[in-house]
Amino acid sequence: MSRIVYVNGDYLPEDEARVSVFDRGFLFADGVYEVTSVLGGKLLDFAGHAKRLQRSLDELEMANPVTEDELLAIHRELVSRNGIEDGLVYLQVTRGAADRDFAYPKDAKPTLVLFTQSKPGLADSPVAKSGLKVISIPDIRWGRRDIKTVQLLYPSMGKMAAKKAGADDAWMIEDGFVTEGTSNNAYIVTGNRIITRHLGNEILHGITRAAVLRFAREAQMEVEERAFTLDEAKAADEAFITSASMFVMPVVEIDSVKLGDGTPGPVATRLREIYLEESRQAAV
Repeated sequence: MSRIVYVNGDYLPEDEARVSVFDRGFLFADGVYEVTSVLGGKLLDFAGHAKRLQRSLDELEMANPVTEDELLAIHRELVSRNGIEDGLVYLQVTRGAADRDFAYPKDAKPTLVLFTQSKPGLADSPVAKSGLKVISIPDIRWGRRDIKTVQLLYPSMGKMAAKKAGADDAWMIEDGFVTEGTSNNAYIVTGNRIITRHLGNEILHGITRAAVLRFAREAQMEVEERAFTLDEAKAADEAFITSASMFVMPVVEIDSVKLGDGTPGPVATRLREIYLEESRQAAV
């Protein structure tokens, strides 16, 4: 059965979906996106994703083509039509189609596209029991990483570099400090203290990050938001990443250096359990 996608107000079989070749998302990467996880047919952290979407649009002076309530209804309709039990909903908003010009067009209508990806057993990934291996790469992205734009070429290059090195992902380094992973926020644990980079233009303001830090503090875990170096990370007791699609995932090796005994640590393991439990209960 063909997957049903959403394009500018219409629900269509994916092979019938069309976007203009003049769309600025295609020509300039002039667009933003969000990914919301689905567990048990319900959406995780939807309100947070909707709020961040609006922030990204505002930062780029781009109009939102729908209200938050309308966006929620579209998400739910796609989940229903595609029979998604566990998976993802991807949404993208671009400035729309206009003749190619670097200046923003005055009368372009935003393009809104959504589609689903079925991921059975999304919360039961075996990687959570074995942990991730990461490499370090220089962070050469533009300076506004807090805006969730569709400019993802360098993160794609980073994931390919990790794959070629026999690793799972890459952590990006700027001035000796870890910024984030290619598609996730990065954390280390030292002496039971969770350390993760403070919010700023240098990293994406992760929705899962916010939830996990809240849950950690509620569980009386010590959290420190500051930049940490690559050397600190390699010497840490444990490490992990967070993202909408991987939730909390342990990191067991950085640049071939094993952390602890080379297995997922207790802090990351417990935070994953807490996040999944709490998020399932609050899912919409």
